[in-house]
Amino acid sequence: MNIRRDILVKILNTDTYHLSVEYFIAIARPKKYGEIITQFQKRWLNNTLPGLVDPHITVKSQAGLKEDEYWIDSIKTICSNFPMFNLSLKGVKSFGKSVVYLGVESDRINVLHRKIVEAISPNPENSRRYYELDLYEPHLTLGSKEFGMSEIELSEMKKLANNCLNDFQPFIVNSLRIYKLFENKYHKIHEIDLRQTGSDKIF
Repeated sequence: MNIRRDILVKILNTDTYHLSVEYFIAIARPKKYGEIITQFQKRWLNNTLPGLVDPHITVKSQAGLKEDEYWIDSIKTICSNFPMFNLSLKGVKSFGKSVVYLGVESDRINVLHRKIVEAISPNPENSRRYYELDLYEPHLTLGSKEFGMSEIELSEMKKLANNCLNDFQPFIVNSLRIYKLFENKYHKIHEIDLRQTGSDKIF
């Protein structure tokens, strides 16, 4: 990989770091999990992430998501043909000393990510910049330097998260959310259902 992991926070594909960025597509965690994660994030007063966006796992970064919103029809088509799937939040990890996050376990999310990227067809350079396709690593960010935290605070967060955020059960992903920035916060503007399927066919 050409770009060092310890500066991934500046161009991370799963979060939203600059207020000029308009959109991203993500999986929302169950409401109960979101409340637990947000309260954990707020233990650090310098952590500005919970004030900007809800806990999420990005499936598609901002690359290629233009303001005309024509691409939303492509997302709806993909979702209507992509079955629900299981996902687990497991393990507290970090990108260098800059980002602390929860790992994600699910092969299906990578398949969905690739389908969406190929449909949107962003500029290849932008796609690489935001760690898409083969560089994509799904995760849920807890805190980062970019969002105001120091290396000492991030180290503390990682240790504490191992004790506090280790009991999440797998959950079913049945929709995707499209977020847009306005009033200095990312808000859900669409929730698009994945294809419904029998419980015996959810992987």
